[in-house]
Amino acid sequence: MHSYNAGMTRPTLHLVDASLYVFRAWHSMPDDFRDDDGWPTNAVHGFARFLLELLERERPRHIAIAFDESLGSNFRHAIYPAYKANRDPAPPELKRQFVWCKALCQALGLVTLAHADFEADDLIGSAAHAMRGQGFRSVIVSADKDLSQLLQADDEQYDFAKGQRWGHAGVRARHGVRAEQIADYLALAGDAVDNIPGVQGIGPKSAAVLLSHFGTLNALLERIDEVPFLRLRGAAQMAARLREQREQTLLWRRLTTVAVDAPLPEGDFRRARGDAAELTALADWIGFGDMTRKRLADAASL
Repeated sequence: MHSYNAGMTRPTLHLVDASLYVFRAWHSMPDDFRDDDGWPTNAVHGFARFLLELLERERPRHIAIAFDESLGSNFRHAIYPAYKANRDPAPPELKRQFVWCKALCQALGLVTLAHADFEADDLIGSAAHAMRGQGFRSVIVSADKDLSQLLQADDEQYDFAKGQRWGHAGVRARHGVRAEQIADYLALAGDAVDNIPGVQGIGPKSAAVLLSHFGTLNALLERIDEVPFLRLRGAAQMAARLREQREQTLLWRRLTTVAVDAPLPEGDFRRARGDAAELTALADWIGFGDMTRKRLADAASL
């Protein structure tokens, strides 16, 4: 069930963070699925299962599937080369499966988003922003906390694996700060997943307290003189660190802010009919069973 009655009156755009679910399938599915060339297809099998469940459960009319094709080349690396440097590159066995997952989405009549300069988060943010102007609400299918910063009014985020949904008002209970404070919060506390160090000596709890008091990172940096008087352990040292690391902190925020100006394809992301011949060819190559083939055919025919 949707959490918001108001949202039911507005058309909904589903935005899927594909990479999260491809990686999850790669790590959780047994490595005994192979294509005709002997390459593993476990991630494609797992991703197809997720995608079909999502389509069957949500029956979206407008949907876009965002893929990360910018790892190592996106605009964040240009301003901070160590961005995500802690991550190993995807092995060839997985890279190949990303191509199949994207082809599967396209054969099902779903719009796919990918760009060399922008991450999947930015493509999702840009689509949500663009379609909001046309009266759409967004349901962002991802567990990634970075994406919570995009939630407004009757938007939702949907952690599909856990079956949990939350809106703008639910962000604080999950992360300790409001949706519009997420980028500032990650700039202060750091984000180990993306190799963003944050401000030395400021952890998640301190960052949440500072933002609760000052509202925004900009206000905090303008009023550093007030920080030592807060009832916060190590407040004087935090003030000194914020002064020393002011420029880095602003840099971290450029990294943690999801872009909303990435280039997007024309149109409103409406689902199209799938390509039955292409789906059959993919199913043969990847080795899908009869049940999956039937579900794919049903999904493609809307």
